[in-house]
Amino acid sequence: MKKAERANFLDNHITTSLKAENEAGRSLALLRPTIKEFVIVPKSQSEVATEQRKIDNYHAQSDMFAPPPGVPRVACPYQFKYKYRTDDGDRTGTCQDWETEATFYKWRNEYGEQGAVAHMQEVYGHTLPERGLYFAMGTHSLHRETWLINGLVQLRATKQPSLF
Repeated sequence: MKKAERANFLDNHITTSLKAENEAGRSLALLRPTIKEFVIVPKSQSEVATEQRKIDNYHAQSDMFAPPPGVPRVACPYQFKYKYRTDDGDRTGTCQDWETEATFYKWRNEYGEQGAVAHMQEVYGHTLPERGLYFAMGTHSLHRETWLINGLVQLRATKQPSLF
């Protein structure tokens, strides 16, 4: 899809209320939040170790009909969270997007650990929200009222077309 057509295509699917989406029976939403803060939280060694065991177990499973899964092979030492506001009020959510963790690893290789954290803070906390950052949201399978940030979508808001 052409870059200029993306915003118009998605406009009808953008929401500012997760409560309204839930009441409509939807479990997926493209949310336009008001982002208040991007927070990088270090995980404890035990959290990383537990997550790594789960990842290792997942990758140890074989399936003769499917290619190797696209799940990360290394547990990320950080959680990436957003504090944001919707029409329903203030919320905090952990970004589940694997690309965010992949970006951290790429930048850690380029800038070192602290450089990567600083770069993540600048780009994910300031640059992307200023350009127009939307959340691809989904509900938790066991708790339908719990919304998760499954992906980040960079999208500039459309301007109202001129009538003349």
